[in-house]
Amino acid sequence: MDLPRNAFKRGLAEGRPQLGLWSQLASGMVAEIISGCGFDWIVLDMEHGPNEVASVIAQLQGMQKGTATAVVRPPWNDPVITKRLLDSGATALLFPFVQNREEAERAVASTRYPPKGFRGVASVTRASGFGRVKNYLANASSEICVLVQVETKSALDKLEEIATVDGVDGVFIGPSDLAAALGHLGNAAHPEVQAAIMGAVQRLKKIGKPAGILTSVVADAQRYLDAGYMFVACGSDVGLLARGGEALAKTFKK
Repeated sequence: MDLPRNAFKRGLAEGRPQLGLWSQLASGMVAEIISGCGFDWIVLDMEHGPNEVASVIAQLQGMQKGTATAVVRPPWNDPVITKRLLDSGATALLFPFVQNREEAERAVASTRYPPKGFRGVASVTRASGFGRVKNYLANASSEICVLVQVETKSALDKLEEIATVDGVDGVFIGPSDLAAALGHLGNAAHPEVQAAIMGAVQRLKKIGKPAGILTSVVADAQRYLDAGYMFVACGSDVGLLARGGEALAKTFKK
């Protein structure tokens, strides 16, 4: 049994834009449905969604036949949680609230076995096909994608030092928390926030590091792609369900 290839990581490395969707419903069936919609990546959110490791596994199983790579966002940059997610078969992680180079290095190290990191070693896990993947321990890191989330002014000031950490595959700009950090809570459309978002992608392009972002506005998603953002989530399962349901009800309720 060969180690599965990480299509999302490869797409970023080759400079191909990756279109994504956010998932907060913590449902294996929902993950199965949306993973077949044609997206390149789907975030399984543990930070702001009611996910635990077991529900993440159910969603990873549901996504096996879809087009999208699962990107799991742990609740924190915690090596214990990271270890459990990796052993469960997650191959792409989005670490929230990374503030500096040291925290980015810690995130990467938690995904690497010694001597390159400090990921705990277990031979018979879902990640290794329960011991069936050839040379899993030696080759696992080649298919693990590490994304770090920059979402404060302090982190934005250190953007280049965070982005250039060896092993960081991409930098996600968190628009909502960045808006709050800049004094515009709930208003990511504010000109100051948008200037920071557009400035970040230009800085990341200069150093050759893929930039990512989330929006629920289709026009904004296209604008970010046009600006050079390489992995863009253009909505969420919660938003699709809520807004779609409201639109349907409105059709009949005048």
